[in-house]
Amino acid sequence: MILALLLAVAEPQSAIDAERTFAADAQKIGQWTAFRKWSTPDAVMFLPQADSAQKFLKGKADPPVAVFWWPGRSYVSCDGNTAVNTGPWVREWGKSVGYFTTVWKRQGDGSWKWALDHGDSLATPRAEGGDIKPRQASCAKPVKALLPKLGLTKGGSSGTGVSDDGSLAWRWFIRADGSRTFEALIWTGLSWQVVISDSVKAE
Repeated sequence: MILALLLAVAEPQSAIDAERTFAADAQKIGQWTAFRKWSTPDAVMFLPQADSAQKFLKGKADPPVAVFWWPGRSYVSCDGNTAVNTGPWVREWGKSVGYFTTVWKRQGDGSWKWALDHGDSLATPRAEGGDIKPRQASCAKPVKALLPKLGLTKGGSSGTGVSDDGSLAWRWFIRADGSRTFEALIWTGLSWQVVISDSVKAE
């Protein structure tokens, strides 16, 4: 019985659990402190250009009141080691609201760290969350050549990522005017499906 309990405790948590713990940590230890704690060494943030999260976060003082967020949807690779979460955020009890999208990667010790953070403000919050369940990618061999093309324009910058097993992909493009698009795609077994499409207008 004791061994079973110890094994249960040692079982790696899901990316949904990691997102919730990350958000709770922001309230307990400070917003940027939590961001540093939960990020990979090569994590990316949009500031508004894609940049090193570690560079941005180094020595950054925590705000008096941390933003609060929660997962509203979660998409997981077939092998369970990569996930993309998205959901609402609120600041100071609704004084401002928005959404986030976070790419999570399972580490060698079984823990989770975020590798990309994207989001923006909104006029009204997204109605997402609650007792959500992740949607897992098909384990049928993905065909990367079938990835639909993201409509790009000349100028700007772009980036892509894919899970180790190739079943979950994401990409972003920042246009010359500063507007940007982020997409996450999941392999259904027959085709790639866009499950998250975030657009941010030029500032």
